[in-house]
Amino acid sequence: MRPTLEILGKNLRRARKLTFPGDTLADFALRIGVSRATLQKMEQGNLSVALGKYYSAAKILGLTATFNELLKPEEILFDD
Repeated sequence: MRPTLEILGKNLRRARKLTFPGDTLADFALRIGVSRATLQKMEQGNLSVALGKYYSAAKILGLTATFNELLKPEEILFDD
C-alpha cells in the first residue's frame, strides 16, 4: 500500500505545482485548509492523513472526477 500512497503524494505535488506555480507549501496548505506540515505529509504519501484532506486538495485542483473513480468497482456485464 505504501508505494500507492507515495504515488498519490507525488501526483498531488505535481498537480499543485502545475496549477498554482507561485504557491509555497504554506500557501497551498491554506487553500485546502490544512497545516503546512500536513501538506508535507500528504505529498509524502503518509498514512496518517485522512482521505478527506486529499479530497479537499483534489477539489481545489479540479481533479474530483478522477478522485471519484478511486473506489469505483468495475461493471460486470452478466451481473445479476
